Amino acid sequence: MKKHIKKIGILVLAVILVLVGKYVYDININHNFETITEGKVYKSGVIPPNEIENYVNKHHIKSIIDLRFPGTGDDVNNPEIPAELTAEKNAIAKIPGVNYFNDGSGQVPVQKNLDMFFEIMDNPANYPVLIHCYHGVGRAELYSALYRIEYEGWNKDKARTSTRFLTKWSSFDLGKEKGDFLHNYKKRNNK
Repeated sequence: MKKHIKKIGILVLAVILVLVGKYVYDININHNFETITEGKVYKSGVIPPNEIENYVNKHHIKSIIDLRFPGTGDDVNNPEIPAELTAEKNAIAKIPGVNYFNDGSGQVPVQKNLDMFFEIMDNPANYPVLIHCYHGVGRAELYSALYRIEYEGWNKDKARTSTRFLTKWSSFDLGKEKGDFLHNYKKRNNK
């Protein structure tokens, strides 16, 4: 009996270590980079300026949509420093054939953000596109869900629940600002 409990304990510890390792890799090494639609749309958190070109080349990215903007007032979770935005923009400007778009958005977009996002996404010449915010788990996920709804015909709740492994109790759950935004989202008439 004690050997069985010890084996279970070792197994649980191994699973925890694997999950922690994946989390550390995703956040700190891979910058929460994720494929939304292979060859078309990707999302991430901030990629350091000296690493952007590697991602661009690997995924043939033609456009980067930066959802950050200074002055969010959330300096702990989203310290969006103007110098960092400028460094990214300058790094991208040195990569031939890549467009940089700043569509600074709050956690839930307003109409001007949506208009700019759809203008970018409506242009086939902009693809493949990388959508990113600070961490790659809030705004970038929300805009990726909007892409799936508008351009891939996903049901809005399927797109909402696909933002997280566990949507329940996340910012995309019903009763939360992002969750309610996507749940109540009305698809554009022209698509």
